[in-house]
Amino acid sequence: MQRQNDIRTENKLKFHVFQDERFVDLTLYQYGWERTEPLHSYGPHKRDHYLFHYVIAGRGTLYANEGAYPVEAGHGFLIVPDQTTTYVADETDPWEYTWIEFDGLRVSESISLAGLSPTQPVYTPQSREAGRLLQEQMLYIVNHPQDSPVRQIGEGFLFLDQLVQSSAGRQRQSQRRLRDFYMKEALSFIEQNYQRDISIEDIAAFCGLNRSYFGKVFRDSMGESPQAFLLHYRMARAAQMLKETALPIGTISTMVSYANQLHFSRAFKSVYGVAPRTYRQTHFIRKQRADPGKGI
Repeated sequence: MQRQNDIRTENKLKFHVFQDERFVDLTLYQYGWERTEPLHSYGPHKRDHYLFHYVIAGRGTLYANEGAYPVEAGHGFLIVPDQTTTYVADETDPWEYTWIEFDGLRVSESISLAGLSPTQPVYTPQSREAGRLLQEQMLYIVNHPQDSPVRQIGEGFLFLDQLVQSSAGRQRQSQRRLRDFYMKEALSFIEQNYQRDISIEDIAAFCGLNRSYFGKVFRDSMGESPQAFLLHYRMARAAQMLKETALPIGTISTMVSYANQLHFSRAFKSVYGVAPRTYRQTHFIRKQRADPGKGI
């Protein structure tokens, strides 16, 4: 056995054990690379930690959850703690793969964000390039066992990040979460700045998105364009002030970013069907008439 528990068979196997246990957010247990023989198998076996294989070449099958999951080059498979699995290389086109066994407080969240789970163990990259970058990150760890433990853990976090960012499953699993985040940012910006002459470009830039993509995400989430929503939001605030205050209409117009009162009146009528003055007469007066009837 060579230094740092590095077992090597030329062109066949690299295997390393990580021996520092100071890290709790993420720690590595063992990692390696192997070019397997036809029908090479491992299991049935139950792991104590997460184990991820990325298949560089060849094909084979993971047996888990009483099912069979074919896995070929450019894809990967995840084994979770306490899950009994067996995996077998193909008879004519056996696997070449790299693997990392890992665990920690931050791992479960990353696995979930990648769209992987005990019942969805197969990793598919968003693109061939995305998969290649994950492969390179894993092989870097395998080929640098002499790095300091802190450096290795840092590379481990980069592996987790690339696993999440590259996974096609991430698009399906976290798209709603991402949309919710962007909408929360957009609505917060609108609420705080609707009085100013802000544009859709301003809102998109605040969210860190280009205008076209922001418009699509906004429409998918809110059911209307950001332009329409901003108009409706401003007019709703104007209607509230028309009902609840005696402020001049010109002042309210300015307070919802319309310097030109005529333009404001046209915008208000397009939403509520009546001019601001008519709206106030109907709603404000009705409110005043209702109050005396309540008594003291």
